[in-house]
Amino acid sequence: MLGNDDLVDRRVLVVDDDETVSEVAGSYLRSAGFIVDLATDGFAAIAAVDRISPDLIVLDRMLPGVDGIEACRRIRTRHSTPIIMLTALGSEEDRIAGLEAGADDYLAKPFSPRELVLRVQSVLRRSLAEFTPEPVLDRGPFHLDASARVVLMHGLPLSLTVREFSLLEFMLKHPNQAFSREDLLGSVWGWTHGDLSTVTVHVRRLREKIEVDPTQPVMLRTVWGIGYRFEIEETSGDGDELA
Repeated sequence: MLGNDDLVDRRVLVVDDDETVSEVAGSYLRSAGFIVDLATDGFAAIAAVDRISPDLIVLDRMLPGVDGIEACRRIRTRHSTPIIMLTALGSEEDRIAGLEAGADDYLAKPFSPRELVLRVQSVLRRSLAEFTPEPVLDRGPFHLDASARVVLMHGLPLSLTVREFSLLEFMLKHPNQAFSREDLLGSVWGWTHGDLSTVTVHVRRLREKIEVDPTQPVMLRTVWGIGYRFEIEETSGDGDELA
């Protein structure tokens, strides 16, 4: 896996209209070896992503012009760049809205600059082709190449965010096993604690991309009282599951 030295000179775009937040975040990220670019509104963020192609974006939820949610949606239509959304402290609605718009992670304000650096490093490690080449995984309709970060379904490419890719990869490697949201938060996100709605939102988003009817999933299924199980073959319900 990539160490911190391997992340040196990666480019991070910090988007926040609060000059103090931008300066402090930028200072800590530069000290960790990142190249940092700044933007102060949604329109500038969208333009900067097209212009400089950052390796990761730190995006505030509340921005002038175009807010962070809309900026995230627009960026997602053209780029798979990892996005960490900065949200208001205690606002679950803001966190979920950011994840549903395409953010890979979130951090509540006020936040520790050191925690921001750790989150940036964690998300980047998962988004870059950091692993020794792994065997290509062919299972059911899926062809997943983890080293190239490419996944095909029925021969057609799927456009997935970093977290969606990691979630699908984990579930494909562990078919027909039930995992709790806590299990997935630890195995896919690498967190020992966190907001479990993060998992719920990403499961919903992944279903929208791989299921014929996301409201009646036949692959990424809910197991009541436990969590989720991935089934390659269609199975008839046995009474303990509900989409």
